[in-house]
Amino acid sequence: MKFLQKLGKALMLPVAVLPICGILMGIGYLLCPATMQGGDIVGFVPKLGLFLVKAGGALIDNMALLFAIGVGVGMADENDGTAGVAALASWLMMTTLLSTGVVTTLMPSIAENVDKTLAFDKIANPFIGIIAGIIGSMCYNRFKSTKLPDWLSFFSGKRCVAIVAGVVSILVSAVLLFVWPIVFGALIAVGKGIVSLDAVGAGIYAFLNRLLIPTGLHHALNNVFWFDTIGLGDLTHFWAGETSADVSWSLGMYMSGFFPCMMFGIPGAALAMVHTAKEGKKKVAIGLVASAALCAFICGVTEPFEFGFMFLAPVLYVIYALLYGIFTFITVSLGFRAGFSFSAGGTDLLFSASLPAAAKTWLIIPLGIAAFLVFYVVFRFAITKFDLKTPGREDDNEDETKVQLANDDFTTVAKIILEGVGGKENVASIDNCITRLRLEIKDYTAVDEKKIKSAGVAGVIRPGKTSVQVIIGTKVQFVADEFKKLCK
Repeated sequence: MKFLQKLGKALMLPVAVLPICGILMGIGYLLCPATMQGGDIVGFVPKLGLFLVKAGGALIDNMALLFAIGVGVGMADENDGTAGVAALASWLMMTTLLSTGVVTTLMPSIAENVDKTLAFDKIANPFIGIIAGIIGSMCYNRFKSTKLPDWLSFFSGKRCVAIVAGVVSILVSAVLLFVWPIVFGALIAVGKGIVSLDAVGAGIYAFLNRLLIPTGLHHALNNVFWFDTIGLGDLTHFWAGETSADVSWSLGMYMSGFFPCMMFGIPGAALAMVHTAKEGKKKVAIGLVASAALCAFICGVTEPFEFGFMFLAPVLYVIYALLYGIFTFITVSLGFRAGFSFSAGGTDLLFSASLPAAAKTWLIIPLGIAAFLVFYVVFRFAITKFDLKTPGREDDNEDETKVQLANDDFTTVAKIILEGVGGKENVASIDNCITRLRLEIKDYTAVDEKKIKSAGVAGVIRPGKTSVQVIIGTKVQFVADEFKKLCK
């Protein structure tokens, strides 16, 4: 659990850059419909739209790389950038070694299997990015102080981290060479199995699509339903101007259900998170989820919202995915049909409404209102009932953001705390949240709580034999910085 919490916190770093990308792309699509529908791009306004779309897409398209570096830095001790370099090295190595060209050269039989080839075509995904980030950070935390013989001393310490990460990445790639196509192939098999279930199948697909977002394996199912992997191609046939009469299924059924969820459900869930946030953290919660909800509504960019809570409250994320499945079943059953070329936001709805396969698009209003209310009620109930740690509901006590440090001499405060935990030799790791200095120590008997409290802090909590949390208040970052300097 502690690992997942740390991972969730690290993911907030790359997620923070995504909202502006979604907004830029949404505005760009409005100014330049040709970026989705095709055609000539002539005139200042359409060219400006294209410029904005490309600016936003530059980061959206490389989201997996952002996760690699962000997780690498975010999970590393002292958030050292060396871990980010190691994560980048790991990412480059794994995506190269597992690229289709390299894999089919090493194992020519894979080239004859469409599903396995597709698996490696999609290897540059968020799941691999997160793995690379974890490798980079763990190698940094473990080998940052490594001392090598004199003749290799240049590579001692932090310089060896990326090298070790590269070696680990080779081993991981060798495992994924055999495991990845099995996992990917299983997902395609599941996709083929639910095609015959009509609206129920569409709901199951939507549920699995959201559930697999953290791993990037949703691409496998997307290729089954949206493109011509097994003879479907819901997206390609829809935007080609065809109708249900031209295909063997109800065209648009594997895209339509996402619109009410992304455009209205996510804003409802975001409002629930704001309302359930602790009093001193509502502004923090608004900052995290408001722009994400706007992105989802305008152009269907959901990652800033989803990655903001999926690792903090995984149970809630399963509920979130289930709501997608339910609303997709209802949407498809009612006959609402719309399609997207990017994602299920208002921009795509606007442009797809004029295509031949579009039907009953006016239903987005009642469906949207229902989605907003249901997502809000379900999220609010689940968060409060199970005390889920969504943004603004971290473990800090309700009043900790109001705590005032008695002494603003941060260096002195840090020195006293360090003495109280038994000196730097007893400190295994240093971290902080909004109000607490979080320490991992080696010998719990060396901790003197009275000494720590004499620094003017609000309190000391010991959740485990190797953990000490010092409640400082909103000035914790300054104390943490001084504490880290003293421990070097």
